[in-house]
Amino acid sequence: MNVNQKNFSDLVHLEQLRHIETNKGSELSYASVADMRLHSTREFSYRYLLNHLTTRAKRLIHDNALNEAVEQPHKLFVRATRICIMIAAILGAVAVGHAVGESATLNIYWLITVLLGFNFLSILLWILGISFNLQGLRNGVVAQLACWLPYRNKDSDSIRALATRAWWETCLTGSIGKWRISTLTHQFWLAYLGAGLTFLILLMMAKQYDFIWGTTLLPDNSLPKLTQFLGTPVEMIGFRSPDTQQIASSRVGLAIHDAETRSAWASFLLGMLLVYGLFPRIILLSISLFMLRLAESRYKLDLYLPYYITLRQQLMSHEFEAQVIDADPQIAQERPVQMIKPAASIAPANALVVGIELEESMQWPQAMKCNLNVVDQASFDAAAATIKQSNQPLIIGASLQRLPDRGVQRMIHELVTSTSQPVWLYLLRKDTTASVNDARKLAWFRLAEACTIPAEHVIYQ
Repeated sequence: MNVNQKNFSDLVHLEQLRHIETNKGSELSYASVADMRLHSTREFSYRYLLNHLTTRAKRLIHDNALNEAVEQPHKLFVRATRICIMIAAILGAVAVGHAVGESATLNIYWLITVLLGFNFLSILLWILGISFNLQGLRNGVVAQLACWLPYRNKDSDSIRALATRAWWETCLTGSIGKWRISTLTHQFWLAYLGAGLTFLILLMMAKQYDFIWGTTLLPDNSLPKLTQFLGTPVEMIGFRSPDTQQIASSRVGLAIHDAETRSAWASFLLGMLLVYGLFPRIILLSISLFMLRLAESRYKLDLYLPYYITLRQQLMSHEFEAQVIDADPQIAQERPVQMIKPAASIAPANALVVGIELEESMQWPQAMKCNLNVVDQASFDAAAATIKQSNQPLIIGASLQRLPDRGVQRMIHELVTSTSQPVWLYLLRKDTTASVNDARKLAWFRLAEACTIPAEHVIYQ
């Protein structure tokens, strides 16, 4: 399912509520969700489950007055972003002021190096950081500071701190966090360059400057050639660049410039800031925004977490029609069969059922019969051969009380790869009154994920 920006905000709220309920669930009121009934459906749907989770989350947030707590991290991030942009604008103006100084004569190449050098270096580091996934290079110091502000109370266990921590983990880590911080970095440099360009225009409007160039180590014709080379894209966007005669007359120690030469150098300087400063940043900002939206659209909840497994069982169930597979021919009249609703999902009635080292006393549902029980290599080979020849869906039964070790995972994985039909994992308990902790359940769901068995096909008593 493609999730748009609005739905991504809902997913963030769901993650915030997960952290709050997991740690502070006893302090919440559930009166507003008490009337949410169990919905039945024949096929699992992520969109359908997400709608129920979103409805439940909105009710809990409203009923427990959590709106301010869940919205505060985003507001803090926006506030920190604005502060960083204001600082960048001030730094850009200050940098131009120091670069120009009180002198009426400006070294054009030194001025360009001061105004664009750090920006160019920042772009190179960002490209290296994105290419090699190096966080320290792709994230600037100011951007990381803005991201740290919403997470500064990470050691607190209050509801507000839990909501902030969930927002941090969802919005500022992983692929989403990478592109969100990249967006902030480019916004910072755009503010820096934009303010510097504006301040430079104001200075040149109020004061007359002569532009010069000179070199000690390089050949005399190197800088004029560089000027002509850099001036080509500048002229393409409508700005002037000095011609050969104007460049030659601007050499240090030569005659004072005329108005046309000063205008050409000023236009060249402004065009350089646009072409090699602002325009690349605008392009990189557009790319980062696009990648951020794409990452948010691909974000999905981890339904293998115990919190979502429990909610899925509470809010959704699959319709299941039980029937007798092998009817007793001695019975003249068919007995009525009681409707059975599994805890998490629906298992097909005409499936091939294979057990993994199950005891004979293990209780199966009335409508399910174990065809083969794998206890050794010979029985495993027989089960694999039967599965390959069968066109029926496959149900693999295992004991929920046992630890899903590597041996069990390897057997289940090989049985799954032996069939092209849908596979269900049925977790049984000898004593249905005995409790099983969430860690053990999560381990089985992780095993199912490793064996390519969908979470909605995992059933446990």
